[in-house]
Amino acid sequence: MSNVLNSAIFKILFGLSLSVTASSSLALVNANPAAPFGGNVYKSLKAEPATLHPIKSSDLYASIIQGYVMDQMLIRNVNTFEWEPRVATKWEISKDNKVFTFHLRNDVVFHDGKPLTADDIKFSFDAIFEPKYQAENLRPYYEGIEKVEVVDPYTIKAYAKDNYFRNFDVIAGLTILPKHIYSDVEKSNKMNKELVGCGPYVLESYEKGQKIVLKKFDKWFAKNDEYSKGLFNFERITYRFVKDDNVQLEMLKKGELDVHDDLNPEQFELKATGPLWGTSVFKVKAENKSPKSYSFYGWNMRKDLFKDLNVRLGLAHLLNRDEMNKKFRFGFSYPVAGPLYVQSEYTSPAVKPILFNPQKAQELFKKAGWVDSDKNGILDKVINGQKVDFKFTLLHSNKDFEKYHTMYQEELKKAGVIMDVKYVDWSSFAKNLDEQNFDAVSLRWSAAVDWDPKQIWHSKSAVKGGSNFAGFMNPEVDKLIDEARVQPDRAKRLKMLRTVYEKIAEQAPYAFLFNDKFDFYAHTKRVQKPGDTMVYDIGSDFWWIQP
Repeated sequence: MSNVLNSAIFKILFGLSLSVTASSSLALVNANPAAPFGGNVYKSLKAEPATLHPIKSSDLYASIIQGYVMDQMLIRNVNTFEWEPRVATKWEISKDNKVFTFHLRNDVVFHDGKPLTADDIKFSFDAIFEPKYQAENLRPYYEGIEKVEVVDPYTIKAYAKDNYFRNFDVIAGLTILPKHIYSDVEKSNKMNKELVGCGPYVLESYEKGQKIVLKKFDKWFAKNDEYSKGLFNFERITYRFVKDDNVQLEMLKKGELDVHDDLNPEQFELKATGPLWGTSVFKVKAENKSPKSYSFYGWNMRKDLFKDLNVRLGLAHLLNRDEMNKKFRFGFSYPVAGPLYVQSEYTSPAVKPILFNPQKAQELFKKAGWVDSDKNGILDKVINGQKVDFKFTLLHSNKDFEKYHTMYQEELKKAGVIMDVKYVDWSSFAKNLDEQNFDAVSLRWSAAVDWDPKQIWHSKSAVKGGSNFAGFMNPEVDKLIDEARVQPDRAKRLKMLRTVYEKIAEQAPYAFLFNDKFDFYAHTKRVQKPGDTMVYDIGSDFWWIQP
């Protein structure tokens, strides 16, 4: 779909909170401890990050870069998803699950050589609630933590004020910021193309409109640890900005890219073909348990046009997803019925996708008062004393998805609805979202295994800069979300959040599209890997360059 926003604080690798084992149908792939180190691997991003600032940023592109440059207290194992040491060597949880104590390593340095101490951990938490950092997208997750306290230079305690089920997880996965860099709010807010952390890679260079280059940090604290063997094997990672999917494929075949890690079904089935495929370039269709992003058309429910449920339902009935899936996705995707990917446990089986039904759409529009009063082929309605045509503008930032928009646009036009399609670059797109300056948008959300819908669907998140850009507000949903967040029994929480899923779906704040059944990617011959996928991630951080 269009570009991706992160619906969680962390990359998928860090943010899941359910420990499970691989199913019998999924082979367990482990790191290769003998993997050689070196080389420059070339990857791509479909857009430049709107900002690299580790607090203010919210898009996936920034998250990808931050995942290499920044670090955190604990790390998730990609096969078991149990917490493992990182900056913290050990930790304790109080019996009442309200106090979390972390013991930090004493050999961690930031990329500028300054040592990390407990003061940096406390600052990293406190900064989230500093209004000048504009971290509205992060606060919903951390509001259950009352404070972070420095015990000594290498020990911190985090105190929870409620029983939010992810309180420990959010502190364990807190992005650690160097206080001496980011405590100057005014200065750091201008650091949109700079990033300083203590992670395995340093941001070596950023060429606007061209690329970002990461270089392995030779003083990374964990480079000699047992769990790091076979991990982060590239000396450099170069991310080139390539907006066009077809250009990405051509660059891959020419050796100008080594990895295309977001292959779409159409590319996989029709375009990744020819004599080079299987010899110098390879495509993979991997099945694993990683959460899947889902795509949608989102309505700005603050606008008069989209306030009526009948209108939103009618627009959903004009979306011919089956034809789109067949024509452009070759049946490799599931039609999404609500605000989560189909395979999730939190997806209610009681909710079925809204079917393509133009006649039903017309009935719903008429019920909402939209008729073609002047017989010009466009529905109209009197709003606030003025006759208004049924027209709106769809913002998108991915030209490769325009064929979907065109198909939808044609069905809307037949029904008397005019949708203008407007492409904008990702930075402008993200700014319009933050400022709630749009009619409709084309997007997709990333996801996590244990679903917390507050960031996207709670009324408190429907603020400028927040992730509830659609303006969805429902007191009953708010109450259920709040209650579910502090429900320690996962089975009970699951039941409550399935109800949340149902209530959001029935209000149709988005016209939900698809999520993929598989992870598609491609790579050149020079890239080697221990296997096609791990349990909860492709595992590209364990790949290496063939010497």
